[in-house]
Amino acid sequence: MSSQTTETGVSVMSSEECRTIFAQAIRENRTYLMEHECKEILENMGIATTGFLVAGSEDEAVEMSNKLGYPVVLKIVSPDVVHKTDSGGVKLNLADADAVRQAYRQMVDTFKYQHIIGIAVQKMATPGLEAIIGVTRDPSFGPVLMFGLGGIFVEVLKDVTFRVLPVKPQDIDEMIQEIKGYPLLKGYRGQAVDIEALKALLLKISDFVTAFPEVRELDLNPVFLYQSGNITVDARMFVSPAPETVPQKQPGSSIEEIRKLFYPDSIAVIGATSVEGKLGYNVFRNLLFHKFSGKLYPINPKSEEVQGVKAYRNIMDVPDPVDLAIVLVPASTAVATIEECCKKGVKIIVVETAGFAETGEDGKAAQAKILEIIRAHGCRLLGPNCSGVINTHIGNVQSIGLVAEVGKGNIGMTAQAGVYAAGILTGLRHVMDFGIIATIGNKMDISETDILEYLGSDDKIDVVAMYMEDVKSGRRFIDVASEVTKKKPVIALKGGRTAAGTKVVSSHTASLAGNDEINSAAFRQSGIIRARDNEHLFGLLKAFGKQPLPTGDGILVITYTGSLGVASTDTLYLNGMRLAELEPDLKERLRKIMPDYVTSLNPVDYSFSMDPDQLRKTIELGIASEDVGGLLVVIQGEILGSFVDALKSIDYKGKPILSCVAVKEFMMEDVIRMEKAGFPVYSTAEMASEILATMWHYRQRKNRQAQS
Repeated sequence: MSSQTTETGVSVMSSEECRTIFAQAIRENRTYLMEHECKEILENMGIATTGFLVAGSEDEAVEMSNKLGYPVVLKIVSPDVVHKTDSGGVKLNLADADAVRQAYRQMVDTFKYQHIIGIAVQKMATPGLEAIIGVTRDPSFGPVLMFGLGGIFVEVLKDVTFRVLPVKPQDIDEMIQEIKGYPLLKGYRGQAVDIEALKALLLKISDFVTAFPEVRELDLNPVFLYQSGNITVDARMFVSPAPETVPQKQPGSSIEEIRKLFYPDSIAVIGATSVEGKLGYNVFRNLLFHKFSGKLYPINPKSEEVQGVKAYRNIMDVPDPVDLAIVLVPASTAVATIEECCKKGVKIIVVETAGFAETGEDGKAAQAKILEIIRAHGCRLLGPNCSGVINTHIGNVQSIGLVAEVGKGNIGMTAQAGVYAAGILTGLRHVMDFGIIATIGNKMDISETDILEYLGSDDKIDVVAMYMEDVKSGRRFIDVASEVTKKKPVIALKGGRTAAGTKVVSSHTASLAGNDEINSAAFRQSGIIRARDNEHLFGLLKAFGKQPLPTGDGILVITYTGSLGVASTDTLYLNGMRLAELEPDLKERLRKIMPDYVTSLNPVDYSFSMDPDQLRKTIELGIASEDVGGLLVVIQGEILGSFVDALKSIDYKGKPILSCVAVKEFMMEDVIRMEKAGFPVYSTAEMASEILATMWHYRQRKNRQAQS
């Protein structure tokens, strides 16, 4: 049987031969392959299986068993039986001819009303470490590979991991190492298994499913892993009636055209008004208040001027070129308005109006018409149903809510929910340094991936945040995110972590592959840091935005109370970090700073006696230590204000300093001073410790990527 070779050098059965097997199943109105069909495909890929001899009679089954050698396994072969084990279609560990005859008769009787092709005879596989490998298809990300250990690990503990296909060897390494049962693979309480053979098996499955979109789901369960090699004992494959169509690739987003969304030279606001309380008032007021650096053209057919600026009846009357148009007119007139913008030559259109696909079929039809129009004219569109973008660096504040004065920051953010983004900018402007915020709404055209790709290229942005509810074009998202995370951290908060209902699935893999698990896998695969909730998201953003990355995994903890020192230590070690060990000369210098009753050198516990000068000197010793990669400072809230100037005077030479103030909510004036000085403040020592660990792990991944 001929084969073809993939980019990773894996040989798979030729397309024609595989599709002949798929076509046979479809002709018989089957959405799945029988086991002998699955194993034929697997063995032609170079994957070892237990084989498959099909007996047509009791005597033939005995003859085959004698040739294979006992013990053997009998399995029903029938297009009507999918779940063989559950229905009595598998008989294991048959030790002699009499056992084979008895099992054969029982099986024929059990399935006398089904179409039986025959009874399969297989050699009983030598037990090994049991694993499960599978593939399912996700609506956003496409084919997803699963790996885990079998038995209790998958049935009870659900100790499995996922990656979106196709995968790279590095992805396979990470999959294998991140399951909780990894020590068993390495030989804990037994012999180590052949991990290289396991990697090769996973790559073969990845290449096969990538090459054949007909494969909807696949289970290899169990796979026995040995000291040398592995063997697939059972296989199940579900296929689509016809090959999936590959969606037409949408026009690529050039970074330069998306840049005009954030840095336009001119903006027309269609629906701008001088009537307070209207959305058109708020948007135009924001642009004026924040001193947008370009030209502004209010469009209002009933006004000569809007908020002191000359107005135009429609966009065609504007005498100059317009880079960006903000549409605030009702949905019923939006289609015609957008077409006028395209004819004017506007390249970026922001539709903040609601009432489109989110409202039902009529709205979907209007949205489809708009998409047709902008495609024909080569325009790009943000929204509809969004709140525009904010770029604090040039006063480009398009929000539908009035936005107070904000600074020019280094955090970029994309969010599906417009009110969410505008709200956090206003509410957190004293402690968060936002530079760019984009709200994407229905993301009819410009998506979170387009925004992410742009933010990765903007030198004013050092860290990217994403609030996501779903993902458009999942594979492209992973590819873009993988490139951006090589340059700067990307932190995502994903909404919709729980299923509102249940999904009927046909394979074991699909039952384990919930949407949230796949999202987490996609984030890990692309290097995105996943936030648990808003507090965690903003905590991470503050640290990455204000502080350098740790230089090592050793942390110096300075505290005023032993209990918070213990909490910090526990969290650091649970997250793969450790307490740093100061060099002997630095220890001696530290002892001279500390009161006599203080004995611990890490955590350094000053027990309510810490003063600003002691803290500054202790931090400087930590910075001087080669073993200290970062510092955590736990400060009394009541005297926080006296420490700000001492911390501001420190040259921390590329090492992060995070602080914890247990009652910071009651000391917000001093907390804001600390934050503005560049020192993130957290309510708990655990949060600060965990974030230090996250920063270090991001640096490690970034270093690995640079070396690969």
